Amino acid sequence: MEPMDDSLILDILSAPVGEEKSWATFAACKDDEGMTFYPQNKREEASALATCGICPVQQECLDHALTTNERFGVWGKTTEKERRKLSRVG
Repeated sequence: MEPMDDSLILDILSAPVGEEKSWATFAACKDDEGMTFYPQNKREEASALATCGICPVQQECLDHALTTNERFGVWGKTTEKERRKLSRVG
């Protein structure tokens, strides 16, 4: 799997939403500028999931990933495989 471009992550987290604040403004990962949430191994995946575990907008993040059919990375404390399962069920 090819790593994602960091600019894609930053675009999502900095997207303006009018006068309301985006859920991403409150995300535990909002200051992470690396590829933490596009893990290349189980150790990196565990680190990303741990950050999601303390995130106050975990559900909003997951909803976004499911709505946009986000195929790669960790979103809303779910892996790519877990989201595929959720998509089939829902």
